[in-house]
Amino acid sequence: MTSLRNNPPTGGDQPRDGYLDAARACILDVGWRRTTLTEVARRAGVSRMTIYRTWSDMPQLLGDLMTREWTGVVQSAVAAEDPAQPAVERMVEGIVGTVRVLRDNELFLRIIELDPELILPYVFSRRGRSQDLILSITCDAIATSQAAGEVRPGNPVAIARGLLLAAHGFVLSAHTMVDDDVTADEIDAELSLLLTRVLRP
Repeated sequence: MTSLRNNPPTGGDQPRDGYLDAARACILDVGWRRTTLTEVARRAGVSRMTIYRTWSDMPQLLGDLMTREWTGVVQSAVAAEDPAQPAVERMVEGIVGTVRVLRDNELFLRIIELDPELILPYVFSRRGRSQDLILSITCDAIATSQAAGEVRPGNPVAIARGLLLAAHGFVLSAHTMVDDDVTADEIDAELSLLLTRVLRP
């Protein structure tokens, strides 16, 4: 992964962020199905029309909430990068760190627990904005590292997409592979090895 330091965080509109905070609290409390724009307005302390002027329905609001949430995870991972590390190690640590944080994110866990169908479009039908952000960051990092001879040749877009597809499984299904025989840390070590072997020249 590479730097987001020149890319401002998504949003930054304080009232809008407050509305998203209210929606996040609702979903954590009662789940997606029982969360309404009216309840979001009540929790945010604004009129229902104020919320409706920003989002016409809950799917639009959820899309913005998930984009903000997952973008925040990626930005935190980027902020933790050590620029002194070799490129492959830096990218691998960034991706694995992002996978771990996403897997433990309370909003993600709540959605998976109560409303897993909300994630399915991003698995089977289309990419989301946060996925495109991750792909852009990873692709740029790969291309830069290829120019320096630190990453193997190949189409950086295809390589980035392959990495994201691999990471999907470790976010969504890693818990199905953890038991008395294999720990979560061992699973993550396998992801690190996989990514490292894909990227090294």
